[in-house]
Amino acid sequence: MDKTAAAMIENMLAKTGHSLDEWKKIISKAKLVKHGEIVKFLKETHQITHGYASEIALKALASDADSAADTAPLVEAQYKGKEHFKPLYERLIAEVTGFGGEFEIAPKKTYVALRRKKQFVILNPATKTRFEIGFNLKGVEPKGKLEAEKPDGICSHKISLSDIGGIDAEVVSWIRMAFDKAA
Repeated sequence: MDKTAAAMIENMLAKTGHSLDEWKKIISKAKLVKHGEIVKFLKETHQITHGYASEIALKALASDADSAADTAPLVEAQYKGKEHFKPLYERLIAEVTGFGGEFEIAPKKTYVALRRKKQFVILNPATKTRFEIGFNLKGVEPKGKLEAEKPDGICSHKISLSDIGGIDAEVVSWIRMAFDKAA
């Protein structure tokens, strides 16, 4: 388990009023089965912050990398029917690896998070025609290919790509900025 998730679970009772096991029971009783609906329920009904709500949802659904013994099937499932985007994913991983410095590849059910001290990018084959790179670049003005995202979302910005040709120097420079800010 990564340090951030471990710290959140350790502090969950103090920060949210319930332990992870108690939240799992609450979610089960509410018969919620989708990540988004669990997050919405926790935020709206229990005033839980987005970060805690998402972590609780991941653990309740056992859909995070920490809950999977082998994460390769998580990545493969993301590209089912979107196989043409797998080379984008592999190229982006190669680009980040080329920066030097350590980072973690943390597959989730629908995307792959890249982390250093904190998450800096997510790689998401969002639809059959759109691959999204989500960025943690709070405070950075969107320009060029970089678009602003919802202010309270997991990512502050995104870039949408339709093919591997969209990975250019600008895209790599935004990823590098996020990588450096997460050190």
